[in-house]
Amino acid sequence: MSGDVEWVDEEAGPVVRPYAVTGGRTRSSSATFDLLSMAVATGTPISAGAHLGFQHRRLLHLVRRARPIVEIASDSGLPIGVIKVLLGDLLDHGLILVRSPIPAASAPPESLLRELISGLRAL
Repeated sequence: MSGDVEWVDEEAGPVVRPYAVTGGRTRSSSATFDLLSMAVATGTPISAGAHLGFQHRRLLHLVRRARPIVEIASDSGLPIGVIKVLLGDLLDHGLILVRSPIPAASAPPESLLRELISGLRAL
């Protein structure tokens, strides 16, 4: 797909198949992304050797502030698989940072919960 040309049909919407947007790739060349991972643009200028299409540049615009990957997919209107491949390209070029979601805190020990309940009953 060439630089800034978006292939659309006024009535039908996008007419470019997702595999054409990703160059036929179904997986990112970088690490896999969790749907709740946060992506944000680094602000690094795009190098002359980076062959990024319209959708890459559009995603860079969407991640000016940190956003979850699932939200990026929703706002872009592209399938999540396509988003992962395109974000992988941007990550490879150093144009974005991706952070894994913070794991949920582990449950407190049962003894602590029992002490809390006892303390509340004593009030």
